[in-house]
Amino acid sequence: MSETPLHRPHARLYGRSKGKALRRHQAELVENLLPRLTLDLAQPAPAFSRETHLEIGFGGGEHLIAAATENPQTDFIGCEPFINGVAKLLARIEERGLTNVRLHQGDAANVLDWLPEDSLSRVYLFYPDPWPKRRHRKRRFIARDNLNRLARAMHRGAELRFATDIDDYSAWTLARLRAYPAFAWRAESAEDWLAPWSGWTRTKYEAKAMAEGRNPVYLTFVRTQR
Repeated sequence: MSETPLHRPHARLYGRSKGKALRRHQAELVENLLPRLTLDLAQPAPAFSRETHLEIGFGGGEHLIAAATENPQTDFIGCEPFINGVAKLLARIEERGLTNVRLHQGDAANVLDWLPEDSLSRVYLFYPDPWPKRRHRKRRFIARDNLNRLARAMHRGAELRFATDIDDYSAWTLARLRAYPAFAWRAESAEDWLAPWSGWTRTKYEAKAMAEGRNPVYLTFVRTQR
């Protein structure tokens, strides 16, 4: 099979995809609502007529649901392999009657390959798995192949927003993004990376990290050239 955007081989998606058993209504939402909101990556991507944001690994969906609620004229795509997180988000989508969210339960790299060029205005990557062991660092999402994917899918001026509470991962990310010519880090003072973005929604994970004494950093990179 030829290597096309719809059929490109990827490395294994590491980490668990399922936790404790879903509640009955969550299972019903996964069965009935998730198929209606799931992107069909087997078909060519449609033209994107509205501003579109992508969240990679939305966890419990706290940020994604708040952003979609506050910005009804923006379309959101959420990627998350963990079915329990997907089920939580589905319940919030149903509760709020949102129509501007589409989902992919799986690897965000597949969605990035499927998207048309210059289609994304903003990408969120908050608290990704840091894979702290040295032998596992190749599994981190911030890597050359994924930066190539992001650069292709994001239009000039689009933002990549990254948050982590792991010092090593923030340094890793800065080193790779600053060495990648298609993105620029334009921070001018500590306030630019120690304070969250306007309208920030704190996740449960962030609250736990801060309670344990780990201070997050908030990095913004701008897509600068084609």
